[in-house]
Amino acid sequence: MNKNKEIIVLDHKRSNAINIGMTKLPPPRSIKTAILKMDATIMNREGIEKLLTMLPTEEERSRIQEAQAANPDLPLGSAEQFLLTLASISELPARLKLWAFKLDFENSEKEIADPLMDLKQGMETLRVNKTFRGILSTLLSIGIFLNGNEVKGFQLEYLAKVPEVKDTVHKHSLLHHLCHMVMEKFPDSTDLYSEIGAVTRASKIDFDELAANIGKLESECKASWDHLKLIAKHDGSTMMKVKMSDFLADCAERIIVLGIVHRRIINRFHKFVLWLGIPLHRVQDTKPNEFCRIVSEFALEYRTTRERVIQQLEKKANHRERNKTRGKMITEVGKFRTKEDRADAELRQLLGSDISDVESIHGTLPWRRQRKDALGGDRAGELDVILNEWFCVYKFCDGNCG
Repeated sequence: MNKNKEIIVLDHKRSNAINIGMTKLPPPRSIKTAILKMDATIMNREGIEKLLTMLPTEEERSRIQEAQAANPDLPLGSAEQFLLTLASISELPARLKLWAFKLDFENSEKEIADPLMDLKQGMETLRVNKTFRGILSTLLSIGIFLNGNEVKGFQLEYLAKVPEVKDTVHKHSLLHHLCHMVMEKFPDSTDLYSEIGAVTRASKIDFDELAANIGKLESECKASWDHLKLIAKHDGSTMMKVKMSDFLADCAERIIVLGIVHRRIINRFHKFVLWLGIPLHRVQDTKPNEFCRIVSEFALEYRTTRERVIQQLEKKANHRERNKTRGKMITEVGKFRTKEDRADAELRQLLGSDISDVESIHGTLPWRRQRKDALGGDRAGELDVILNEWFCVYKFCDGNCG
């Protein structure tokens, strides 16, 4: 009991933790209803997670009930009252975990299915992509020429070394020369990177962890069945139990399908890398995310180098065009007349005046300016006379004239 005449059983640290947690939860009077009905409109997934950390222990429940029985006239503290409310809900941990599984299942399934779909689409894209085939065939031809040996293929890891190898003359990378050759040999080729978005996304996924997540999801589904059985012992056959049974049955089927899809796509990946020429003894050790990472990073380097090569080719083309006209004189002026010049000529022709008439008109302008200047000079002389007379009068009056 404290100075506010409340029953306080919990220690200060535990009480503060519960009071702080209560600020992020709905009002205590509505929490029990939300849990029993699994109503997500009242409490969200974050609230469930918070409640799982605030569950009352059997010892705390007993101490609170004993203190309340010993002091029936005193109210419980806020933390004690909250724990007592939670303790009144039968199989509370099972209800919260079942509810959490229900809310999480859609996202968990999506986090597994989307990467599998990306890997599937990525393999299909690479298999039919003409640019990817052209790059590999050209690179193989370059390797055969440089090494002087006829080979059937090369290891995929060599793609990461292509930007690092440089020639001894211009210091251009092998990737630079590869871009030139591919663009010349395959004019309709693309930058590759923009076409393999699925491969790039798949490169960020750990597919071993993905398989573990499927197993984890299966375990959580089985545990949810056990939680539902515990709840049914107290609640009996209710509408909520029927709905949850149907939901869990559907989840179990979808998890089984996920496992089948995962197994088939991984097998398809092994066949794909075997089709690319990877030796059979290395197929099982080839990780999908590592394979996708190598291809994606190479494609990004290829796009960057290709854009640089295109810019260089455009500069050379512009330079050649400038050299065609460099040092040559313009002899046909009429070809370079502007639209305004042509319109002016048409207007002159329409008015019936030729260039000589126009020049004669402009020739009168200096004469007019001279006449105006002369008139202006006469007026200046008259003004000087008036000022002189005014000065004499002012001096004679000596400032006393009105």
